[in-house]
Amino acid sequence: QVQLVESGGGLVQPGGSLRLSCAVSGMIFSMHNMGWYRQAPGKQRELVATITSGGRTNYADSVKGRFTISRDNARNTVYLQMNSLKPEDTAVYYCNGWRTGIVGDYWGPGTQVTVSS
Repeated sequence: QVQLVESGGGLVQPGGSLRLSCAVSGMIFSMHNMGWYRQAPGKQRELVATITSGGRTNYADSVKGRFTISRDNARNTVYLQMNSLKPEDTAVYYCNGWRTGIVGDYWGPGTQVTVSS
């Protein structure tokens, strides 16, 4: 059974930092591309960042230069380092995994990030 479990969310002041983690089990992590998405209240879920199985990264324009996605294949974990956080970054953040050319993907339950003074 595939499981993705996010952690590291919380309340932070504007300008602060958080690091999200997503621990993965039940699949061959190194063969999967991974991503972080977020959904704010009343808005659609949106892409934040992705990292391929080969380590190539991609970011939404709104987070470029502030967020960094990384992965540790030995720990089956993907990270999202978030710096210079803004109130508009407030959302539930979800971890996603998929394999190129394979139908279907996997999602975690999400972790809440709130940026507020």
